[in-house]
Amino acid sequence: MNLQHQSTNNTKTLAAQLGAILADKQMMITTAESCTGGGIAYAITDTPGSSRYFAEAMVTYSNEAKHERLGVSKQTLADYGAVSEQTVREMAIGAAQAAEADVAVVTSGIAGPDGGSDDKPVGLVWFAVFFNQQVSVQQQVFTGDRAYVREQAITHALAMTVKIIESA
Repeated sequence: MNLQHQSTNNTKTLAAQLGAILADKQMMITTAESCTGGGIAYAITDTPGSSRYFAEAMVTYSNEAKHERLGVSKQTLADYGAVSEQTVREMAIGAAQAAEADVAVVTSGIAGPDGGSDDKPVGLVWFAVFFNQQVSVQQQVFTGDRAYVREQAITHALAMTVKIIESA
């Protein structure tokens, strides 16, 4: 089995696991995605019965969308950029509020093949999960082509969300 196929299977398993947890806890989840372009939402809603726990998805690719749809401050975007801890924190809070969801999972990153810099290389993805009125943030730097960076980011976001909810 190649790595990409294995990653896809992990994504399906994690999405189903997350769905079972959310359904059991009677919680609703939303996503606000940039570099993953709706992939997390697709993975979650690929599980039958996801309408019981999936509220909505927002693909906020542009800075304007992050500001207008999620309430990320223009100052945050100007000072730190779209791919930053500060931005994903604000995205997570804004997504949870907009969707009236218990959980929000957010990504913003540089999938490549270009757009990277010394400070923010291609493959850098910031993640945030809003849960229990708190925001947990992580960053990862993935390798591979654009599709593989995005797939790894989707899988990581799901795993991170499962871990946060299970450890509460």
